[in-house]
Amino acid sequence: MGQEVSISLQAVKTKVYKLIDALIEGAKTEAEVQESIRRWWKLIHPADRAVAQKYLELVLQRSNACLEAMNDGLQTVTESRPVVAPTPPKTPKLQPVPN
Repeated sequence: MGQEVSISLQAVKTKVYKLIDALIEGAKTEAEVQESIRRWWKLIHPADRAVAQKYLELVLQRSNACLEAMNDGLQTVTESRPVVAPTPPKTPKLQPVPN
């Protein structure tokens, strides 16, 4: 194995959040994210994989809980007030150009 990555909770969080950002921004597809995590996993020394898996599961569970909380919060807000169509932005009135 050529290169190995260090395993810490912070390192795992950084990897996961970078992949999430790349997916949200459209820089990576779901398939590319999956391939990236596979390549990353191969860089982890087999003796460290149990800890890496524990940290990865923890980060994914917390990320999922956060997304669910945001979704629930948004649903609470949208259910408690009537849905109003957004007002279109006002277009600036142009002054006539003098001749």
